[in-house]
Amino acid sequence: MMVRKSKGIGERHQKILGFIEAYQREHKHPPSIREIGEHCDISSTSVVNYYLDQLEKNGYLERDRKISRGMRLTGNTPLGDMLRVPVLGVIQAGEPIPVPSNADFGSFTSEDSVEIATSLMPAKEKGRELFALKVQGDSMIDAMVNDGDIVILKPSQEARNGDMVAVWLSDRNETTLKYFYKEKDGYRLQPANPTMKPIMVKKNEQVEIKGKVVMVIRKMDRLN
Repeated sequence: MMVRKSKGIGERHQKILGFIEAYQREHKHPPSIREIGEHCDISSTSVVNYYLDQLEKNGYLERDRKISRGMRLTGNTPLGDMLRVPVLGVIQAGEPIPVPSNADFGSFTSEDSVEIATSLMPAKEKGRELFALKVQGDSMIDAMVNDGDIVILKPSQEARNGDMVAVWLSDRNETTLKYFYKEKDGYRLQPANPTMKPIMVKKNEQVEIKGKVVMVIRKMDRLN
């Protein structure tokens, strides 16, 4: 069979392929039509089927419509190179969580990793050294960062107002994930949850920025 390499493949097609690949790797079976639609913000199952039909015609997907979840990636996907990013630990997205006194973001042993298609990453972050943290808590839910999600970060010791950052508060022996704001009397670590108050840090307290969030990977089982 002759495979057409890229005709009809747009950003939405790539997002669907990326989700199918990630879901298959985690759950050991393909996602349902509904799960694809929910993840890719497509409300109609018929529209999901339309995109899947196009992917099948272009040779990126094989489908068996007689069985539930009857789809398989062919290996000819246009996602490009995959980048393996180490998951270095857990970051609290609620109230700061105490960590051992000798903890350092850079010293965690990688127990796991995630693979990201480089074609789905922000262009300016391609080729950078990245790391990942699993989110614990719900203080960033209005920023579409939920408990159990994974945030991809680029190492950085500086941030602009409004950046979402992983912060180490050495004087308090705590870490947190928040929006960063520098103010006259210190720093404000702002949650994205109207029910929670910001963390105010005085100027004389040590604030160490460890990374800026560049991408969020949603927890799969929230779609089930």
